[in-house]
Amino acid sequence: MTATTSRLNPNVSAATARAAAKAANEHQPVTFGKALNTALADALVADNSVVIFGEDVGTLGGVFRITDGLTARFGSERCFDTPLAESGIVGMAVGMAINGMRPVIEMQFDAFAYPAFEQIASHVAKMRNRTQGKLNLPMVIRIPYAGGVGGVEHHCDSSEAYYAHTPGLKVFTPSCVEDAYLMLREAIDSDDPVVFFEPKKLYWSKEQVDLQQLADQYEAKKSAKTEGQARIARPGSDATLITYGPSVSTALEAAKLAAEEGISLEVIDIRSIVPFDDQTVCASVRKTGRAIVVAEAQGFASVASEIVARVQERCFHSLAAPVLRVTGFDIPYPAPTLEKFHLPSAERILDAVDQLQWEA
Repeated sequence: MTATTSRLNPNVSAATARAAAKAANEHQPVTFGKALNTALADALVADNSVVIFGEDVGTLGGVFRITDGLTARFGSERCFDTPLAESGIVGMAVGMAINGMRPVIEMQFDAFAYPAFEQIASHVAKMRNRTQGKLNLPMVIRIPYAGGVGGVEHHCDSSEAYYAHTPGLKVFTPSCVEDAYLMLREAIDSDDPVVFFEPKKLYWSKEQVDLQQLADQYEAKKSAKTEGQARIARPGSDATLITYGPSVSTALEAAKLAAEEGISLEVIDIRSIVPFDDQTVCASVRKTGRAIVVAEAQGFASVASEIVARVQERCFHSLAAPVLRVTGFDIPYPAPTLEKFHLPSAERILDAVDQLQWEA
């Protein structure tokens, strides 16, 4: 229950509503999808210029139900459906953002965003520079992405490198419930365009998180900043696993298995691909002396490649072995029955750990 809900009933004070929400959620695990839904709702409450639109995000609540209930609660002027025309969706968002609104749009699946890429690369990313800072584009492009859900091609792409390579865009991807909430709120409040990648396989993952407390901290500006800030998902001392989005849980699984063999792996969750946190990443690699980058996207010309280059340049004299990568293969996304061979696994990560020249 939020402050808006409490205003619908004059007999329920805001404080009572918050207390009731806290009591109701105190022992209930929260899904990744629920955190995103709550972040969108709280953003709509906090700022009347925020609008949400895209294919099926209104009445249906989105393919993955991330916008479930928002049209019923806020009306069809704040959350509404559009035609199946991704380029038109982005173009309309550009016009809205130029005129003082904060559009949050959803691309139904990762590869469905490709028809809109010209708009994103040519206009969304360049508008501030083109107008010498006179026009900002405070808009968020939400993209459900990556695999692990048994989908087919056009439904499981990891397309983050296209956007990270495009100057003028911020690129975020959360991997836990708390970050799903905080990072989406930050993205919506940003005056720059943000491409917000949501790992599909995490939508149903659950964690013990008090969303009301998190919202209160964010509104009071007491929550930790996530933009440009990687996080240490698991501390370690022998080698560093650098990863993001859907691969964080896989890296954590590998670190747990490695610990059983006496190897301590530190897991760094990038969170914010652009801007990138060199400081946290390099501090970890300088400490451990060994590093592996883990990502679902194919390895050639990838975000993983860029991370390897940055680490090699900045940590060369601290490295005891070359920086390795464990990524998806350089092929179009395979059929559902084969995706388990394509995606990075804990076993593939541990095989790479074995190659880190421990005898040197």
